[in-house]
Amino acid sequence: MTPIIIAKRYCGPPNSGNGGYVCGRLARHIPAGAEVTLRAPPPLEKPLDAIAADDGTWELRDGATLVATGRAANVELARLETASFEEACAAELLTPVKPHEHPLPTCFVCGPARAKGDGLRIFAGPLGRHAQKPVLAASWTPDPNLAAGDGLVAPEFLWSALDCPTGYACNYNQESDSFDQAPLLLGRMSARIEARPPPGERCVITAWPTGRDGRKRTAEAAAHNEAGRLLAVARTTWIAVDRDVQLGRG
Repeated sequence: MTPIIIAKRYCGPPNSGNGGYVCGRLARHIPAGAEVTLRAPPPLEKPLDAIAADDGTWELRDGATLVATGRAANVELARLETASFEEACAAELLTPVKPHEHPLPTCFVCGPARAKGDGLRIFAGPLGRHAQKPVLAASWTPDPNLAAGDGLVAPEFLWSALDCPTGYACNYNQESDSFDQAPLLLGRMSARIEARPPPGERCVITAWPTGRDGRKRTAEAAAHNEAGRLLAVARTTWIAVDRDVQLGRG
């Protein structure tokens, strides 16, 4: 079997893979909806083995180290939030993580230090019309270099696009109507892809918090094209960690 190599381009923290991208790569082996749990920081530029288990689950391994596990899952959300492309662009201007204080400026998905066409540059911000029910939104126009062999955006990039916006949503504190800056790492992600857009199609990402339990924070997200067609949905669990752990130093 061909090993999975996470290129440096697809980092989240500087020295490990973006969680959504890595989950999406493993989920390629799982038809329909999938749930992937990250067990260790995914190393960059290193062959990783995707191994099928007898029970239908999959493991992503770095030698003896278990990096991630995946399984088929029914990914249905209790609600779906939408926004127009114009609303999403306006929400981006309110993103709570400003470029000069971004904790992971080179993140493939949300890093402001990434050039257009290199990173996804998805900067989710709050939709003002959801004062009592916080919802974040961002625009996304996939670059041509994200296309798979069939000409449509590769599935792992839809997983990626739904990743960081849920992290932003997890740091929204509804009680104080504010955002905290707790360092977070993706622990688990479930996603279902309905349709893959062609590069250049204008898309909207929405994300919203769903709960907190100790260090665990949960959120959901959806991707639609500009015409309102549902592209993908996701459910995530993030873990609040020390800054050194987020950077892979802990």
